[in-house]
Amino acid sequence: MRTAYRGWYVDIGPVVGTSDKIWTISLNQDSPKTPIVLLHGLGAGVALWCLNLDALASQRPVYAIDILGFGRSSRPIFSSQAQEAENQLVRSIEEWRREMHLEKFVLLGHSMGGFLAASYSMQHPERIKHLILADPWGFPERPIERISRAPMWVKVIVYIMEPLNPLWPVRAAGPFGQWLIEKTRPDIVKKFTPVLKNDTAVISQYLHQCNTQTPSGESAFHAMMQHFGWAKNPIVKRMDKLSPEIPITLLYGSRSWVDNSSWETLKHARSSSYINVQAITGAGHHVYADKSETFNKHVLEACNLSDSIPHLTQSNVHSNLKAINDQQISLILANEEDDSKTVQEQELNTSQTRSS
Repeated sequence: MRTAYRGWYVDIGPVVGTSDKIWTISLNQDSPKTPIVLLHGLGAGVALWCLNLDALASQRPVYAIDILGFGRSSRPIFSSQAQEAENQLVRSIEEWRREMHLEKFVLLGHSMGGFLAASYSMQHPERIKHLILADPWGFPERPIERISRAPMWVKVIVYIMEPLNPLWPVRAAGPFGQWLIEKTRPDIVKKFTPVLKNDTAVISQYLHQCNTQTPSGESAFHAMMQHFGWAKNPIVKRMDKLSPEIPITLLYGSRSWVDNSSWETLKHARSSSYINVQAITGAGHHVYADKSETFNKHVLEACNLSDSIPHLTQSNVHSNLKAINDQQISLILANEEDDSKTVQEQELNTSQTRSS
């Protein structure tokens, strides 16, 4: 990263364990603009935002955390009940916010982080300036028909694997865990080539270190999940609890494995609220890394839109966007006029020099 950053532990007290701490990094913390908070997905941590942090921090404060139970954060024992595990994770985010003294912010979550970002926004709507969902997990209901049509061998494997945490093979592999990640998911390692060049092995090392410790947050995810791809308490069934005043930007990869069948339902359920759904062509589930420049552009546009329009709704966005664009055009024309004057003055000075 080119931008200077600070990393430290934020003590949130006895939220789930006796003394929970959340690993936090911040960039451009002194900027007066609305901050953006980043929540990673399952098995990840703050380092996987390395393709996004510089771009986002160029315009506003950025905070990225290792969600409680993941990365370098504390690893308490979560409830085995889906709703309580979800509530515990949301409480940990709120206690972190309280310790950080953030009044209002843009909340961006990827995958499992998107699920938690939506849940947090339902419980603490007064804190959210804009909700950005990056290929979120846990939104649609589980399609019963698809499961029932699956071959018997698939059903047997699902039944056997259901009691196990999703990332157990990494721990079972012991010292060969990093090798296992590199062999089974070379695509994840390659995503970070633009910033790491020939040192992409640090990504597999990082993921291995994140997931060889006590699977605390992973167990919480296991409690919330249903057949891995779906949540026991899907967001789409409780969208009415999400304040219509919260604007939403949803970014998903056109090649993602995540079930995106609920996006149209989401749009219809919030027809009078601002919601912008964008499919990023060529991106998979890790949309923030697959097409990082496009992703960063959409995120910054969402942030700037919320800054420019305090009460963003579907009905007022077009008229306000026109006003914003007109202001930008006027600024461009003014700059062009200044540049033209400068060129004319330079030409005049040149001609005077020649005549003398």
